[in-house]
Amino acid sequence: MTPQVNNGPLAGLRVIEFAGLGPGPFCAMMLADHGAEVIRVDRPGPFTSVGLVPAPELDFVTRSRRSIAIDLKQPEGVRLARQLASGADAIIEGFRPGTMERLGLGPEDLFAENARLVYGRMTGWGQHGPYAAVAGHDINYIALSGVLNGIGRAGEKPVLPMNLVGDYGGGAMMLGFGMLAAILHARTTGDGQVVDCSMVKGSALLMTAIYSKRAADQWSDERGVNLFDSGAPFYDVYETSDGRHVAVGALEPAFFRELVRLLALDRHPAFAQQYDRESWDAQREALTAVFRSRTRAEWDELLMQTDACYAPVLSMAEATHDPHNRAIETFVDVAGRSQPAPAPTYSRSVLGRPFDMESGTSTTHAVLSDVGFDPVEIAALEARRIVV
Repeated sequence: MTPQVNNGPLAGLRVIEFAGLGPGPFCAMMLADHGAEVIRVDRPGPFTSVGLVPAPELDFVTRSRRSIAIDLKQPEGVRLARQLASGADAIIEGFRPGTMERLGLGPEDLFAENARLVYGRMTGWGQHGPYAAVAGHDINYIALSGVLNGIGRAGEKPVLPMNLVGDYGGGAMMLGFGMLAAILHARTTGDGQVVDCSMVKGSALLMTAIYSKRAADQWSDERGVNLFDSGAPFYDVYETSDGRHVAVGALEPAFFRELVRLLALDRHPAFAQQYDRESWDAQREALTAVFRSRTRAEWDELLMQTDACYAPVLSMAEATHDPHNRAIETFVDVAGRSQPAPAPTYSRSVLGRPFDMESGTSTTHAVLSDVGFDPVEIAALEARRIVV
């Protein structure tokens, strides 16, 4: 089976992904979306899940790559994985520190055979430190970095931002950036290296601007009292008469004036001074009452395509049908299922259309053939159940 063509800017790059959860697969997806050939090394055996990931055919994050199941508990399986890595530009792994070393697949093992290799490591706590060896998830990592404490309403407990900040923002995207930086370095110098991505560090980095404001006494550790954490009434979510919600983000004075004008609140005394915190409660009360006076569709008709910094709060189902999302192709249909499209787009490079992950006997044969195995050798690996 020939891999589908993707002429994205990473075309020609080969990445070996050791299958894991969350940020590692998302990082691999991003690289594949942009043209890299990603070969996913899965565990042999039937798919099992405790609800953390969908079945493979429904897991959009595994798209646009080929999968081969290798038994890494057997020495021959480890040798096969090392052979795959020897011809790759990069690998991605997301196991607890020390796991890959115990398998014989640690950085020094692979650098000995491929000095240009970029070794991408994805962890929550990092490779060292007092918590490095203990279990955790996104919620724990963003708790430690100071992110979680800042998300929520005043007087209420912190609100979970799903697993977008730790797993994907501070994890997958940070790892992808680091790996591409290291790949550029390797192509210039011939030297590969380890990219150690910790979700604690990555999510803290996403908070750089907020830490800056805090240092300047422009941000409080108290939740829900700051400019864009729901503290300001002109940067918040409001309920409409039909029980739906709208979002307004009129931070700048010109946009604030436009919002107030369109809502016919320009003569209300509370809106005379936008940043007068003494008037924020009155502003919020007035905005709450106004938005509850009409349906979301009526507010869309009045406020969309104005400079009031307004948008309806769409469900995932609604988002896929929104006319603007359709115009800029925010979503793409793959095998009859709508999913987020690769992003960003480029003026010259043409990204391939995502496809469901390819696996099975024919894919295994194709992957092994591509890295130099002949049919007799492949049959022997199958007979010994090194690959399945």
